[in-house]
Amino acid sequence: MIQEFNDYRAKMNERILAHDNKVIKRFWSLDHQTYQDGALDTKTKEMLGLVASMVLRCDDCIKYHLGKCHELGVNTDEIFEIFAVANLVGGSICIPHTRRAVEYWEALQEAV
Repeated sequence: MIQEFNDYRAKMNERILAHDNKVIKRFWSLDHQTYQDGALDTKTKEMLGLVASMVLRCDDCIKYHLGKCHELGVNTDEIFEIFAVANLVGGSICIPHTRRAVEYWEALQEAV
């Protein structure tokens, strides 16, 4: 599940960037720069990105931020607090995304 997601994402990003669209490249660069350490550290920003992705109901974004959170050492208790905030802010529409997020988080944990 994890490898399939990462492989597809990498393949499609490569195809999109191959078109050399200035606006897309600039937007993606801004996205990358936003998650760098600043007044907030990268880990905090990734956790915020996960909440926003859950509230916006973007499963690809949720998987991406879960992967980054895993890489940055976010633990399971922290993840479930993130899920709680997202469900509170986003409402019950976030529940199906939480189910899929838990499944993906467990896969990340097992892959270690």
